[in-house]
Amino acid sequence: MKSALLALPLLLAASLPAAEPITLNLFDTPPAAPAPVSEKTAQLIASYGKASPNHVMDVSVPTMTVYQPEKPNGTCVVVAPGGGYMFMSYQTEGSQVCEYLNTLGVTGVLLKYRVPTRDENEPFAMPVEDARQAMKIVRQRASEWKVDPKRVGLLGFSAGGNLLGRAAWSTGERPDFGIMIYGGGFLDATDKTKFREGFTMPKDAPPMFFAVAHDDKANPIEATMLYLEYKKLNLPAELHIFTKGGHGFGMRKTGQPIDGWPQRCAEWMGSMGWLK
Repeated sequence: MKSALLALPLLLAASLPAAEPITLNLFDTPPAAPAPVSEKTAQLIASYGKASPNHVMDVSVPTMTVYQPEKPNGTCVVVAPGGGYMFMSYQTEGSQVCEYLNTLGVTGVLLKYRVPTRDENEPFAMPVEDARQAMKIVRQRASEWKVDPKRVGLLGFSAGGNLLGRAAWSTGERPDFGIMIYGGGFLDATDKTKFREGFTMPKDAPPMFFAVAHDDKANPIEATMLYLEYKKLNLPAELHIFTKGGHGFGMRKTGQPIDGWPQRCAEWMGSMGWLK
């Protein structure tokens, strides 16, 4: 009975009409465009098969799309889809996530960052710059969008999770909390029991939620190691490793326990006070 009562506000919120999403350019002046796609990158993109309506690529003008709930609770989450810095899984790791966040009373901001950037010296640099600009705009327009500027989170899938970590664990505009779903890129390229050279977790790292599938190559190792860094520093974090799910499940229904990650994430956000 208790669980049914707890679920009732979510069901009621889901039934309420939300405002039409609004899309904004991140920069007044177009920023630097990604380097031309090399033959190697083109072949890698082609290896993913026929282009999907879910895939967004060739982005040189980054944007943010704001999904406002009917009754905002003050929390905002910027959502960074994954795609290996080649494309973005724009629906299953983007718009569908923002729509779910709206059912919690959370303002969702879908980030369309510059891609592909794999031929840059630092493939993450432009996407991280775009994410920081999106968070900056959210904080600047917080009163207009009924957002608390101290409750702006960043959620990233796969490459978007790498983007999240780089934005959260270095200087610059940072999220107040992070949600990393099968993110990676912080381990040594040859020895997955060690972090890459130069990586350290800052002592003021924002609270983090990690979710990953056990059968997702080295990603569960990485999520566990990142969580342990939080534990060593006595920083707030939560880790979920689901037995099956692979990589790239996003908001898809697989029939596996991994389908419950959005609810587990909502529970974590509630426990941290971000759904009040």
